[in-house]
Amino acid sequence: MTHILVMGDTHCRTWEEVHPNIRKLVPKADIVVHCGDLTNIAIAEGLKKEAQQAIVVHGNSDSPDITAALPKQEVLKIHGKTIAITHPYWGGPPFDPAIILNDFDETIDIVLSGHTHDPMNEERDGVLYINPGQAYRSFLTDATVAFLDIDDDKVSSEIHVIENWRDRYPGNQKN
Repeated sequence: MTHILVMGDTHCRTWEEVHPNIRKLVPKADIVVHCGDLTNIAIAEGLKKEAQQAIVVHGNSDSPDITAALPKQEVLKIHGKTIAITHPYWGGPPFDPAIILNDFDETIDIVLSGHTHDPMNEERDGVLYINPGQAYRSFLTDATVAFLDIDDDKVSSEIHVIENWRDRYPGNQKN
């Protein structure tokens, strides 16, 4: 089995600014995927140093030095599954994630994408779409990542809340 940690939209200046609970998860995964919008190359460097294997693409908030150093998209093949990794900054919310498939020449089984900051873990027409959400907590938005496990014919995925936004604003707790 291959355990993949999927993250994106960190929007941090240093590796140390990445949520500590996310940094603790990085070395435990077989592969860490960052779906863009690092905003500083130090995030990619930190991932590559701490992860067993890191795959990182750039996003629309990344500076020219990052876009020159990192690819726009990647394709990964694991246990017979073809995985597309991208930051579809040409699409503004809402958009049908199936249009991401147009950016790839091959048949895709799983799409890992960032940009919208909205977590998604949904299968449509035989394709699994995963957006890990944003990796930082902000007003009314949780910090989230995704887990993807692939073992031959079995694929499982989940969105994992790293930090709930309500923890910062306790007066907004639902009863």
